[in-house]
Amino acid sequence: MTTADADSGGPFVDDYLPALLAQASHLISGEFHQVVTAQGFTPSEWRVLATLAGAEPMSIGTLARLAVLKQPTVTRMLDRMQARGQVRRIGHASDRRITLVAITPAGDRLVSRLIEQAREHERNVLEPFGVQRAAELKATLKQMIELHRHLALEAAEDAEDD
Repeated sequence: MTTADADSGGPFVDDYLPALLAQASHLISGEFHQVVTAQGFTPSEWRVLATLAGAEPMSIGTLARLAVLKQPTVTRMLDRMQARGQVRRIGHASDRRITLVAITPAGDRLVSRLIEQAREHERNVLEPFGVQRAAELKATLKQMIELHRHLALEAAEDAEDD
């Protein structure tokens, strides 16, 4: 027996949390991305619009982090989405270096139907686990995200200080 399979009795990635999260995300998101592309959006556009829907205007950096996209990619995408009238850029009230982004009413209308389909997809994914386990899973994931977002922000601040 090797070190890799000493803990679980199988290959390391079969019981490694980041690998399991990545696989689950890839499979579940992939199912819904078929719906997204059939509606004429790219998965990245969907993530941007879904992130902005119902939210206060946010910085491009925050949008990139929440949509799990690279900031330069988001900036280029926002140019196209703004030209189509789906989003708008807003100057920050106190810091001219920051640009905020908001969804437009047209963008909101476009994404609202997809959000309903996403909610239905989520219900179908979680249904086998029951309401209680599904709620616990989501709560646990939110706690993990918050803990590790804090750690990632600290690491980024430390890197800036070096």
